Amino acid sequence: MTCAWPVCACRGAEAACEFAQIAAESRAAAAGAGAPRAPHARLLMAGCRIVRCARGYSPCRVRTGQITRNLGLAVAVLAVLLALSALATQASAYSAGCGQVPIVYGIPPWGFHTGYPGESSFARGHGEINLEAGTVSGIMCQEDGHGAITMTVEHRLVYHSHYAQMWGYPGNVMKITLRVRASSDPRCKVGTLGRATLFASYNGVRSDSVQFFFPAACKDQDHLYHGTQVNNQVPPL
Repeated sequence: MTCAWPVCACRGAEAACEFAQIAAESRAAAAGAGAPRAPHARLLMAGCRIVRCARGYSPCRVRTGQITRNLGLAVAVLAVLLALSALATQASAYSAGCGQVPIVYGIPPWGFHTGYPGESSFARGHGEINLEAGTVSGIMCQEDGHGAITMTVEHRLVYHSHYAQMWGYPGNVMKITLRVRASSDPRCKVGTLGRATLFASYNGVRSDSVQFFFPAACKDQDHLYHGTQVNNQVPPL
């Protein structure tokens, strides 16, 4: 049945029927039509049955407040589902260990490596940094006898200095916050926050270091790497 003014029997889908009716009337009014044409297919898909035609306005009750609330709830539910989907996608994008974190040779904005697979423990990482804005980003990994972890760098640069002193030598230092994104260490859970201090000596001296700090549950991943095997690039280079 098709007609300009349908009377609907909605049986539990009344809000959907009303919404379709209001949308049809609004489009007709905007087009200057004398009588709006209801989208019959849409009404049927919404679970409404057109029972008869009317000469005037459809006696389907219009509860715009209810429609607005229903639409608001639907939008809120959709936003939650999208956020959960994004978190799941982000979590699945990382695997534990250094397989996804290559050694970056040359002079990256910041980066380091402390050794190679086969050693009792090793770590590496690299990323971007903006000293003026105090921001940093990047990815890091560490592998030892307790398991492997992959970490991302939190956005805020905690500390930086071009005039640091460590191990008896001057150098550049940066302190950053880390978040564990993947882990094969059963005690070091995904989402754990930690810290790292990166020191790069200068003036021709090779005494670089990288040190990780984690809370008690993840303390097996606390490591200090220092010596000629550590290659650290900390700006300004």
